[in-house]
Amino acid sequence: MTPLLHPFRNAARDAVAQILDISPHDLLVSTPPSPEHGDYAVACFSAASVKKIAPATLATQVANQFSSNQYLVSAQAMGGYVNFHANRPHAFQYLTDCLLHQTTSFVPTSLGQGKTICIDYSSPNIAKHLAYHHLRSTSIGHALANLYDALGYTVVRINHLGDWGTTHGMLLAAQQKWGLPNPLTIQSLNDLYVRFREAIKETPDLTDDGRAWFKKLEDGDVHATTIWKQFKTTSWNEFSLIYDRLGIVFDEVRGESAYQKDIPDLIKRLEDISTISDGALVVSLDDKDMPPLLLKKNDGATLYATRDLAAAEYRFATYDFFRSLYVVDRGQSLHFKQLFETLDRMNHTWANRCQHVPFGLVRVGGKKTSTRTGHVVLLQDVLNEAQEKIKQKLNQTMADALPETIDKLSKDIGIGAILFSNLASQRDKDVDFSWEDILSFDGDACPYIQYAHARCNAILAKSNQEINHTQLDMTQLTQDAEWSIAYKLLEFPDILYRSTENHEPHILCHYLLDLCGDFSSWYATGNQDPSLRVLCDDQAIQQARLGLVKSTAYILKEGLSILGIAAPPRM
Repeated sequence: MTPLLHPFRNAARDAVAQILDISPHDLLVSTPPSPEHGDYAVACFSAASVKKIAPATLATQVANQFSSNQYLVSAQAMGGYVNFHANRPHAFQYLTDCLLHQTTSFVPTSLGQGKTICIDYSSPNIAKHLAYHHLRSTSIGHALANLYDALGYTVVRINHLGDWGTTHGMLLAAQQKWGLPNPLTIQSLNDLYVRFREAIKETPDLTDDGRAWFKKLEDGDVHATTIWKQFKTTSWNEFSLIYDRLGIVFDEVRGESAYQKDIPDLIKRLEDISTISDGALVVSLDDKDMPPLLLKKNDGATLYATRDLAAAEYRFATYDFFRSLYVVDRGQSLHFKQLFETLDRMNHTWANRCQHVPFGLVRVGGKKTSTRTGHVVLLQDVLNEAQEKIKQKLNQTMADALPETIDKLSKDIGIGAILFSNLASQRDKDVDFSWEDILSFDGDACPYIQYAHARCNAILAKSNQEINHTQLDMTQLTQDAEWSIAYKLLEFPDILYRSTENHEPHILCHYLLDLCGDFSSWYATGNQDPSLRVLCDDQAIQQARLGLVKSTAYILKEGLSILGIAAPPRM
């Protein structure tokens, strides 16, 4: 049964289950198409198939027998649905208790108690730039980690660095051919790598040089290892600067190289399910209509698939994970199918707990970026440009602000806009980079949400009064526009659950946008009628409305925080 994380939806489902004497497990709760039809609709179709009675008949039975309670005040049959009206005063009070008093837990954390989630994300290759396309994995993985954390799971945030393989053999071969760059930076290493790839086009035998140097590295050659360590240190130092800027911290940073010591034993344990094909060691997966998983080349060098097997075993042994997620682009879908099938054939009962979380491409100018070809947009450059563009806007709209205030806001808004643009689309869709869309204060973009949060704070500050939580009379909130906001706020825990279970941060993104839309509509009603303003003349109504504003600000800030985005108090 899909859990419902706020009591009003639960009450609607339980009422139907109790009256019809059925399990609530298969009952679906939705929102009626029109507000006047009610707040929660429970379908009777699954019950009808069990009881062999028409859905409309069952809905009428429920509506006739329903008695009001603290959560629901009425029920109405509409076709095969039972539509319930919520007890609005109690709903407002429930929000006050949860969000303002904080005497009641709003987001239940019992779902995740005692369960560990490993999430592998970002995972760039060393000696290459953190490019803009790396942000997709980084932002999705970070948001998923925060979502699981909000639901009470123990989360292990893993950065699995690509620090091993033929690519690094190519770099070693390149430095042998042209010398080690000075100064040694990611830029100079990337230039060296691109130069070597170009040289291969003219001299294909250079590919063999790269393989040979990687074999030296695997064999522990002191010279190769010393230079490789310089590559790794230089890369992580520059990566860390960007992660710090994004506010991203990992619980575990381990490269593929960390698992090399485990490979001999792993290969031995794979003997029963592996075969030799053209001199290479493989796991045949013909029966699953998949190509074989390549474990070791004919020259004895291992591949990243072998190291991924070792990493999976390490993670289960270390963390005993409930789920192990790999946030990697969809181009690696076949690899993960092969990987999980091989883990299963190794008799790892936890293999089905491993899951690939794929995502679409990031395109700039309609083209996929590629470090290999040199067609790449650097993440650092995008962040710098975003902050600069936001600073130009703020200098026009906040001329009285201190320079340090503008700098802080430019960072929060600019980086937030970039992160949100990578999260707001469905995960499997490709993302096209567009400054106009990313930095909009009006459309479906992050600055719009941040501005709504800042507006809430401005209203609270303008009221120049403390909200007395213990004396708030939420029965004063009788307008439909006020209820629309409360209804949306009540959905927050279920939105977190849906976003987590589907591994879709975009669900939370669009929830926040919708909440901002409802808030803006409510706020605008006061433009025509002063009695509908938040800061109206009636003190009791004003206090209740300020409570609703503060609750909205709380959820906007909490939602943005889960997405890894700051909520500036002023804009």
